[in-house]
Parts: sequence; C-alpha cells; structure tokens
Amino acid sequence: MAEDLTQTNESNVRFTEREALFYHSTIRPGKIEIIASKPMATQRDLSLAYSPGVAVPVQAIADNPADAYEYTAKGNLVAVISNGTAILGMGNLGALASKPVMEGKAVLFKRFADVDSIDIEVATEDPDKFIEAVALLEPTFGGINLEDIKAPECFVIEQALRERMKIPVMHDDQHGTAIIAAAGLVNACFLTGRAFADVKVVVNGAGASALACTALIKSMGIRHENVTVCDRSGVIYRGREKGMDQWKSAHAIDTVHRSLDEALVGADIFLGLSAAGALKPEWVEKMAPQPIIFAMANPDPEITPPAAKAVRPDAIVATGRSDYPNQVNNVLGFPFIFRGALDVRATAINEEMKIAAAKAIAQLARETVPDEVAAAYGKNHQFGPDYIIPAPFDPRLMEVVSSAVAKAAMDTGVAQKPIEDFDVYRHSLKARLNPTTSVLTHVYETVKANPKRMIFAEAENEIVLRAAIQYRDFGYGEPVLVGRTEAVRAKLIELGIEQPETWHIENSAVSPHVPAMVEMLYEKLQRRGFLERDVRRMVNQDRNIFASTLLKLGVGDAMVTGMTRTFAQTIREVRQVLDPKAGQLPFGIHLMIGKNYTVFLADTTVNERPSAEDLARFATETAAVARRLGHEPRVAFLSYSTFGNPPGRWLEPLRDAVSILDAQNADFEYEGELAPDAALNPTVMKNYPFSRLSGPANVLIMPGLQSANISAKLLRELAGNATIGPMLIGMEKPVQIAPMTAIAPDVLTLAVLAAAGVAG
Repeated sequence: MAEDLTQTNESNVRFTEREALFYHSTIRPGKIEIIASKPMATQRDLSLAYSPGVAVPVQAIADNPADAYEYTAKGNLVAVISNGTAILGMGNLGALASKPVMEGKAVLFKRFADVDSIDIEVATEDPDKFIEAVALLEPTFGGINLEDIKAPECFVIEQALRERMKIPVMHDDQHGTAIIAAAGLVNACFLTGRAFADVKVVVNGAGASALACTALIKSMGIRHENVTVCDRSGVIYRGREKGMDQWKSAHAIDTVHRSLDEALVGADIFLGLSAAGALKPEWVEKMAPQPIIFAMANPDPEITPPAAKAVRPDAIVATGRSDYPNQVNNVLGFPFIFRGALDVRATAINEEMKIAAAKAIAQLARETVPDEVAAAYGKNHQFGPDYIIPAPFDPRLMEVVSSAVAKAAMDTGVAQKPIEDFDVYRHSLKARLNPTTSVLTHVYETVKANPKRMIFAEAENEIVLRAAIQYRDFGYGEPVLVGRTEAVRAKLIELGIEQPETWHIENSAVSPHVPAMVEMLYEKLQRRGFLERDVRRMVNQDRNIFASTLLKLGVGDAMVTGMTRTFAQTIREVRQVLDPKAGQLPFGIHLMIGKNYTVFLADTTVNERPSAEDLARFATETAAVARRLGHEPRVAFLSYSTFGNPPGRWLEPLRDAVSILDAQNADFEYEGELAPDAALNPTVMKNYPFSRLSGPANVLIMPGLQSANISAKLLRELAGNATIGPMLIGMEKPVQIAPMTAIAPDVLTLAVLAAAGVAG
C-alpha cells in the first residue's frame, strides 16, 4: 500500500513519509555532527587540545571570565532548546519528538549565519524546572533560542530566563514571526500611504506569536487603542472574564465590538495567527481601501491570496507559505539577530534590537533585487505589493540585518564588545558564508520557475529513482524514466508512490520513438563501421544510447546517467549519439565546497593529455561556470613547478595556455605555472609579488587527467569537503554523468544543474 503524502508547513512541496524518514536516516542519522576546528593529527596537537595544554586557557578564564569568548567556542554557540509542548502545528508530542525540529533549527543557524548550534531537549513541562535547567547552562553558550514551547508557559519561561541570564535569550516562535511580520507591515503601509500611528489593526489569535506581533507593532508606533485582538471567544475587551489571563489582558481595549467580523469593518490591517479559513471573503470586503492582510496560519492561511484578491483586488496579502508572494519566514530573522548579538557579546536581545531587525529587513526589500535573486524568484520580484518582504535567500540579509542588530545592541548599552569599524564588520560577515551554497539554492529556484523534462537513464536503480521522485516533488519538472515499464512501476510503488501509471516511462522494447532513433543514429554512424542492425541493437539494448537519442529527439530537455557504469564507458556511449558543442571540447569539473570557499577543478574526467589550446579553453569555460555560481574567478594553471622552479619537460603547454589567454584578453585573473601552495597559500604567494592573482585561486586547471582525477578523488576522500560533480561541460545537449558512488542528493543536484544550464 502506498504511503500517505505529507505536506510541509512552508510550501506546496509534497513527499512521502518514507522519503522524509530516509532523508533523516541516510548517510548518518540526524542532521548535525561535531567537527574539530583545530588540528588533531599529532601527539602535540592532542596535548594542546586537552591535557596539559588546556590548563593555560582554564586559568586565564578563571582569572577573567570574559576570556571564555577568546579561548572557547562560547561566542559563536547557540542552544536551541525545547520541551516539545508545541511542535510546529502538531501540538504537545514531548521533548524527544521535538529533536528533529531542533536539529533542523541548528542546521538553519549554520546555513544562514555561520552560527554553531546544539539542540537540547528538556523533559519537563514544569516551567520552574525548565527555567532552572536552562539557566544553569549559561557558562556553555553565547545565546539561547527557545523553540516550540506552548503558551502561556513560554511567556513565563522567556521572561524569567531573560532576567536571570546575561546572554541573549529569545523565543523565536514569538519574536521571529513578529519581526518579519512587522517588516512587511512597514512596507505595506509605505506602499498604501498609511502612517503607523493611525492604522487600525485586527489581530486574530492570542497565542505566543500573535501576542508577540501585537506587542512589537505597538512598540513601533501603532497605538494601543487602535489594535483589536481576537481569540476563540471573540474580541478581547476590557471587562471580559472568559478565557482571560494577564497576557491577553495587557491588550484589552474599550470597544463595542464582540466578534472578528464586527472588528474588521473599516480595519486597515488583518494579522492572522490562528487557523485556516478563519477570515471570510465577505469580511474582507468590509475592510478599508487597500486592505493589508497577513494570513499567517500554517500550513494553510486564514484566507488564501487568490480568495482575498477575488473580493478585494487592491489588497496586499502575505502568508507563511513559499508558494504565495510575501512569505513571512522566520529564517529571515533569527539567524542574523543572533549573529549580530553574538558578535557584540550582547547580554540580551531587547526590543530595540528586534525593531532594528524589522526595519533593516523592510529597507532591504525596497532595494534593487540582486540578479541572482531575481533570476531565482522571477523578474518581477522588485519592491511592490507582491514583494514587501525580501526573499529568504537574499545574500544581503547576513550583512544588513546582523549589522543593524549589532548597532542597536551598542546604542542600548547591552553590547560588551562594541564594533569599532562597521565597514570591516560588514566585510567579515560577507566572508563567513560561501556564495556557492546560496547560489545553488537560487539555481534550484530558477529551475522551479522554468521546469524541465529530465531524462533519468537508469530508472530501475533505486538511488536514481529517489532522485527522480525528488526532482518531480520539488517542482523542478517532469522526469522521463528509462527502464522496463513494470520494473520501474514496481519500484515506484515500493518507494511509496501512488498512481505510478501516471509517470512518464520510456521502455526501448515498446517505445514509439525507436524507428526515428534508429534512422537518426544510423545516419550518424553508418560511415563508422555500423550496420543498421547494429544501431537497432544499440538503441534496444543500451540504456545510455536509448536515453541519449531520446534527448537528441527532444523527448526530454536534459539527461542524467552514470550510476551503473563507469564514467569512461558512459561517456563513450553518450558521445556515440551526442556531439560536442560547436567549437568546444567536452571536459569535466569537480566543485570542492569548504566552509568559506569553493574550488573548481578541471579537467577531471575526459582529456588525458590536453594541449595548450585545450587548457586555455578549460580555463575560460570553468571561469564562466564559477561566475554563474557567484564567484569572481581567479585561475591557476597548476604544476609541480612554480614559474620554472624546478624546470621540467611538461611546462610549455601551461605557459602557452597563459599566452593564449593573453592574446584573447581574457576578462578574468589567471596565472601559471604554479605549484598548489603558490596558488592557494597567501603566505607562499607573497614570495611572488609579480603574480597576477589578487588572492588564492579558486579555479584550478590541472595539467593532465591523471593529476586532475587523482586530486579530485583524494580531496573528496581525505579532506571531507562537500563535492559536486563531476559536471560535464561542452556537450550539444545538457547531459550529466554521476559517479557510481553517488547518493540520491548528488544525482538530484546534477540533474538540477543540467536543467538550469549551469554546467553548459
């Protein structure tokens, strides 16, 4: 029986329960690991790392506690803590069940702001015990992110911890949503010509997020008497007794309104943090001109944007979902708020810091959208009614929001380490993150906006089929599955797919395309020793030949293969059908992605002994790929020799390649011949002041296939870097060949790169 489909809270992406469990269990269980940041190779390293070396920083910290920030990871370490009483939209499932969510939050901290994070699940629903447990952790962490704790206990817990602890504490469920919503409201009011002090607001919901939103917008200038808060019992008014507590009472007002629909008459703004369908279209009709509607219930909003605009085309609408414009997404806030707070060693996250974050996010949305974000999210993503909140993957968020928060901390006196030069600080923020990570995300979004038919040549292989399922489920396009029809359908059912008969399967035994394939391929190969019957056999029996001819005939837009045969065999088969692009030579690139860098290696797969012309071409094409992935290329032609020392017989092709680029007036930095240390190590590079490289190289052109392939595989196996590739460059049609050791995410990434045209 096929598994139920699950829908995420923030998008319309669908996946099976099996796929979600596989994601969390594959490679190694969970989503986080601890990696040492110092060398651990020798006995001396170990002696410095532990005993007796640790005695020195121990004494230093005992003498001056502030030195903990200098000698330990405390200053960049945040605890994500929950008791599991309000997990996402699932309710009270307990501390242990919250662990996947807390690990996920830790991953987001690292991904977006380079903040190290550890999840902690506390097995108690007693607020006092929870407070005591967390407060005792203060020596360990630089900040505390509270998560998924139910109201009203979350109010008590956060307030008590803020009073007791001298490090930043924030309950993101409350303040994260509030900050992003406030940013959106600032821009919506700007677009509609409203003054914050004058708007009439109706808030539906009285939980942690709703009350935090209410408190923040009042801090930013909306008058208390202009905000009507509603809960399940209706309007919260002065004198009401039913279902009241001290936190709701703080927002009670004098009003004759007793229901949500009454309160909405003439209202400027609706803030919904309640339940799907809570806002009726007929109530929207009664709101003020150009109503502002933030329907933020998850997974389904109080009213969908199409339903709201059907009755009020002049409305500005935001939701918590990524498949509608104006997504209120906490990831725009919490990583960068903690980044700024940690960098000035703030003792708290106060109201002024939250307001600074909201204003910075609002201002960023008004700036010109970077090309890579515009390409990923659509050309119309410029400030306006459908773009009042920045895209979650805007690379400027790190710099803009973190700086604003840090400055607010300094201005309000909670910063223990003020920033002296904000220009230097902003530069350091940019350097913290590798642009490849964010640009790859933009590539994924670009393909979602322009879906492509992807031919998966080995669809009977489970890893390939998992990648194909993800390709379709994530909205990248329609997979074309090559294999025996019943075998592929059986595997789809095994992987939890309902209605496998709806999938596009191409079986060479029954494909209507075979006659056209044979005719086309025979015309190509008839003067190369192949008879028509040979070609027919190849099409019928060789999946790579069959898949490549499908691609050549236009049955698909791109193709991925390689899992069941060696790269050398696969490319031979593919090249019997597909030719190189005019004027190009096919070659391979590996990407090595480290914490703060990406290095492109070429040619790692195809050409055994390239000529000077080939090397120059590899440099030009790889530099173009680097630029498409957000890097300004600095090319080094690698050798065992640096500028002729030591001399050798294989240096001339490298020198000639440099001369060719000189003659072509190449528009990127390049230099050679260089040994790896002279290309990558800034200290060694200083010995060659005449070098044309302004910094360490990020494109490494290898002298031959042996050194290139060995280097790529050694780096992957020994250095532990994330590796993408090999990417095949220079074919007439987009085709990628995955290594036989690839897992489903690797195959998916290559498929998306092929679909986007990044790999040429």
